[in-house]
Amino acid sequence: MSGDSDTADEAVRGTCDDASICKRFAVSVGYWKDPYIQYFVRQAKERKAPEINRGYYARVQGVGQLLRAFLKRTECNCQVINLGAGLDTTFWRLKDENLLPKKYFEVDFPAIVARKLYNIKSKPPLSKPIMETHNGDSLLIDAHSLDSSRYSIIGADLRNLKDMEEKLKKVGMDPQLPTLLVAECVLVYMTPEKSANLLRWAADTFPTAMFVNYEQVNMADRFGQIMVENLQRRQCNLAGVEACQSLQSQIDRLLSNGWEAADALDMIRVYGSLPQNDVARIEKLEFLDEKELLEQLLLHYCITWGTKDSLHLGLSEIMF
Repeated sequence: MSGDSDTADEAVRGTCDDASICKRFAVSVGYWKDPYIQYFVRQAKERKAPEINRGYYARVQGVGQLLRAFLKRTECNCQVINLGAGLDTTFWRLKDENLLPKKYFEVDFPAIVARKLYNIKSKPPLSKPIMETHNGDSLLIDAHSLDSSRYSIIGADLRNLKDMEEKLKKVGMDPQLPTLLVAECVLVYMTPEKSANLLRWAADTFPTAMFVNYEQVNMADRFGQIMVENLQRRQCNLAGVEACQSLQSQIDRLLSNGWEAADALDMIRVYGSLPQNDVARIEKLEFLDEKELLEQLLLHYCITWGTKDSLHLGLSEIMF
């Protein structure tokens, strides 16, 4: 790879820290419960703006709602593959809720995986739940991967599908099992060709599956352009921004890459469809000065989901 693309990858890896720090801050204010994030990321030095906290709340609750709907539809007889998982804590939270799938997989750059594994190995509140769900011989763990009965992490580049698939199969990925794939702010950093290949690979590999994608939308307007420029200033190029022009372009990308049905909502709509008693609770946590700014922010992110349903589980009926 060229030096330029190394710099770009480094900047993308940096977004993993940003997201984790923002989540940790929102959790500390009380937006949602996550007793595990403190073991991966330090508390932010400065307060995060209320609209940022509410945006992350909408993201975590929105993706979580689709994930839990999928787990219930399949009665947890499924697998979850979190693509570009970063320092995500979903595995531990699902275990606490008795909602673990048959197996939970994470994929990310080897450098991020190495950091995550270091934290898991050195912090018993993280390693213990993995041990508790593990049957059989000793856990397999090295610098860039972990494999246990219910949870695996592999270091791989999502642009190198052959390598990623080999590594996933090695840790027990079963293409015949209903599969939920999650990508949060991941595809936007890949060229349209590479993300299309990933979506096509997923659609071709799993006959019964759902792909949940959280990322930018409506990026052609002024606010969207400013977002792009701000990221470019940090050497972070949104290589896949053209698929983020509209909700329709997001849906079309799934449909044109082998998914049978697809839908998308901007985060204003998602926020409005979350359980209203919980929304009322979090809106009391902090005073929001700039309602318009929150609306602008929510309008420029979306959740898109596509399904393939060879087992007729009613996956296409899953929605908000």
